[in-house]
Amino acid sequence: MQTGPTTAASGSAYAEFGKTKVIVSVFGPRESKKAMMYSDVGRLNCNVSYTTFATPVRGQGADNKEYSSMLHKALEGAVMLHTFPKTTVDVFALVLESGGSDLPIIISCASLALADAGIMMYDLVTSVSVSCFRKNIIIDPTSDEEAWQDGSLVVAFMPARKEITQLTLTGEWSDGRITNAVELCMDACSKLGDILRDRLKDTATLTCE
Repeated sequence: MQTGPTTAASGSAYAEFGKTKVIVSVFGPRESKKAMMYSDVGRLNCNVSYTTFATPVRGQGADNKEYSSMLHKALEGAVMLHTFPKTTVDVFALVLESGGSDLPIIISCASLALADAGIMMYDLVTSVSVSCFRKNIIIDPTSDEEAWQDGSLVVAFMPARKEITQLTLTGEWSDGRITNAVELCMDACSKLGDILRDRLKDTATLTCE
């Protein structure tokens, strides 16, 4: 993970995890294009798209509305919207290559990009997914593993505040296995949070120099 790959943006980040490669650009806060009554909170717009060569099937899912909505839900609770009233922050995530665990990588990368842009946040948001195969749970599944999973769980988490901002569950899970999977995700999210903070510290050090 690294910050600043897109110089034209207010903030940006790049993440490479296994075969999955994501770049996120943040623009704003800037005046909202939509005519709106004065609001004491800002707006957060999120858009997730894939390059035409990101997946084995060429051009599959150029604009992903479902992921855009899930990214917004994961980040909204962490961004201090009241610090930029009547303005908008736009988050554009582009998946360069899809190799599995796309959404959690997008969320973590977007959080790093927001911090790089200087957007006030209660905490960074990190995200991890797991897949279940009968009695087994696999963390950070690849696209091949996702294709054969019985169920999946994605957790978006604020490590310092120990708060889950989003939890998405699919498939059939027993109560005990859900608890174990959530705890596994939260532990991994906390470790990932340390990595994100280290990247931000590295950027700040380079800026000072």
